[in-house]
Amino acid sequence: MTPPFRVVLVDDASDLRLLIGRLLERDGRFEVVGQAADGAEGIRAVGEHRPDLCLLDLSMPVMDGLEALPRILEQCPGTKVVILSGLDARQMERTALDLGAAGYLEKGRAFDRLADALVDIVTA
Repeated sequence: MTPPFRVVLVDDASDLRLLIGRLLERDGRFEVVGQAADGAEGIRAVGEHRPDLCLLDLSMPVMDGLEALPRILEQCPGTKVVILSGLDARQMERTALDLGAAGYLEKGRAFDRLADALVDIVTA
């Protein structure tokens, strides 16, 4: 895979989606092709856009990230899903990775290194 990496952002916080989208697009190695505010919308967006990468929040209304994760991977097995969560919980990380997530990153930690961390994950 070579850049730009196509990304779908799934998070119920629209301001955070906007911030992360701008950071990634400014980096130049990413193209945000879709966004969603909950897991159900995220499944549809991934199916429609077939991205290289999906950034998925855990805590959302309608359908949370842990419920959406296996459905996203089933629908689009080539998409790497990275959990981007505000929950600092090792058990949640282990559960997400066991369900097939390619990575687990905490929100608010080192946004300046987010793009590099995602490139490492998507090219692994």
